[in-house]
Amino acid sequence: MNKSKEEIAEDSNVSSNFIHSIIDEYVEANPNNKIHTRFPPEPNGYLHIGHAKAICIDFGTAQKYNGLCNLRFDDTNPTKEDVEYVESIKEDVKWLGFDWGDRLYYASNYFDKFYDYAVKLIKKGKAYVDDLNAEQIREYRGTLTEPGKNSPHRDRSVEENLDLFERMKKGEFPDGSRVLRAKMDMASPNLNMRDPVIYRISHASHHNTGDKWCIYPMYDYAHPLEDAIEGITHSLCTLEFEDHRPLYDWVLRECEVENPPRQIEFARLNVTNMVTSKRKLKAFVDDAVVDGWDDPRMPTISGLRRRGYTPEAIRDFCDRVGVAKADSMVDIALLEHCLRDDLKLKASRVMAVLDPIKVVITNYPEGQVEYLEVENNQESPEMGSREVPFSRILYIDREDFMENPPKKYFRLFPGNEVRFKNAYFVKCNEVIKDENGEIVELHCTYDPETKSGSGFTGRKVKGTIHWVSAQHAIDAEVRLYDYLLVEDEENEGEMKLNSESLKVQKAKLEPALGEAKSGDKFQFIRHGYFSVDTKDTTKEKLVFNRTVSLKSSWKK
Repeated sequence: MNKSKEEIAEDSNVSSNFIHSIIDEYVEANPNNKIHTRFPPEPNGYLHIGHAKAICIDFGTAQKYNGLCNLRFDDTNPTKEDVEYVESIKEDVKWLGFDWGDRLYYASNYFDKFYDYAVKLIKKGKAYVDDLNAEQIREYRGTLTEPGKNSPHRDRSVEENLDLFERMKKGEFPDGSRVLRAKMDMASPNLNMRDPVIYRISHASHHNTGDKWCIYPMYDYAHPLEDAIEGITHSLCTLEFEDHRPLYDWVLRECEVENPPRQIEFARLNVTNMVTSKRKLKAFVDDAVVDGWDDPRMPTISGLRRRGYTPEAIRDFCDRVGVAKADSMVDIALLEHCLRDDLKLKASRVMAVLDPIKVVITNYPEGQVEYLEVENNQESPEMGSREVPFSRILYIDREDFMENPPKKYFRLFPGNEVRFKNAYFVKCNEVIKDENGEIVELHCTYDPETKSGSGFTGRKVKGTIHWVSAQHAIDAEVRLYDYLLVEDEENEGEMKLNSESLKVQKAKLEPALGEAKSGDKFQFIRHGYFSVDTKDTTKEKLVFNRTVSLKSSWKK
């Protein structure tokens, strides 16, 4: 049973919005009706961050009202659909934390009913078979300022239309030669109401129905009927369908559907530096701009998952963005802020050297190894600790040393002393270079009295740097990702592909990371949050993706 308005108001875990206000009125007028929504993706590509918002709204609204939400594939265009997309969508919805139960549906399961409804429209004089081709239909349609013209085939008799539509179904006509159009008003100020096409011929095999059909319904015709057949109470969709709502309602009314659902539109999610167009994303994949739909630079849910994003962070982001009536642009920094907020309490903080330079502790005993206890996450003591080996030869990041440093440089340089994190004070005494003048090795000394955690209260140092024992280091490939799209400086307001969106480095990691599993997440101290790549990591090769940097630019 639906929750009462009082129970909904007391549910502090669910954010309210204008959609819920509309549904509240419905609940008050229909207290015995269960709220029923649906998430209706077209299986013509992978889902992206914008779909994540729709998923959260559709399933979240059903959860709030103790209702139901269906997962339904709007598979009415066989030339662009694929089983691969179907499976990826199911995986994405589950990963985000939502469950459709036994309510998995396909528009193609209703093709017989759609056909029967079309016959009904023809018999009522509300639909006709048109011989105009696509270009002619566009010409006859008119413009925003000029009315359209009636097709010369608009006044065919009911009998002729029924015969032609039946023959279309039987496959007697080639693709594009005839369509079925709804008979509305060619002078309507709403172009969507100017006798829209509701069926077209396509001799294409369908992923679900095979070769049973050679005519397929158009989305605007099929969608309201799908909602009605499934008993949907509220059909939630993005703002571009607002102008299509009169057509949605017309189909339900003329097909004489009982208890028609109500369409409600909300603003789509637009994020800076991200593309939320499946057509453009598919072009990136087809043109090999990226390594597939799940490339970690892609704004697809599968790409974000592979990069190391968490479902909790994405749901938090969608909740913070909220549900609005007008389109806007959301700063990607908010999405990254939500991710850091989630990972900071979950990810172990480990030492990784991405650009190694060798350090020899000349006064440390040869062959000696110490195991130092290190907390996994200071903000989450329950995560415990691990032991990290310290030895005579270490690696540090090249950026943590400068031969001729500027003022206020507190890391390692000749004559300076720093703390090696969780270990000792170390002083640089000598710089070793190769024949090209490149620094290849640092000779240092350590103070054994300064061991971290020993209670040492002597002199102070201003710098602390991370390190990895060379003897115990794990080799890994580290992929540093930047935005796939950046602002085009030559064309203000335009975006362009970022040629520096991926950098690959060979890194040295502390040995605990040798046990990391696919998808495991860590904070590499000072470098950001990283995740074990789920696609390219093997027993022989460990690959980490940088999920997000440590520094947040989000302004609360």
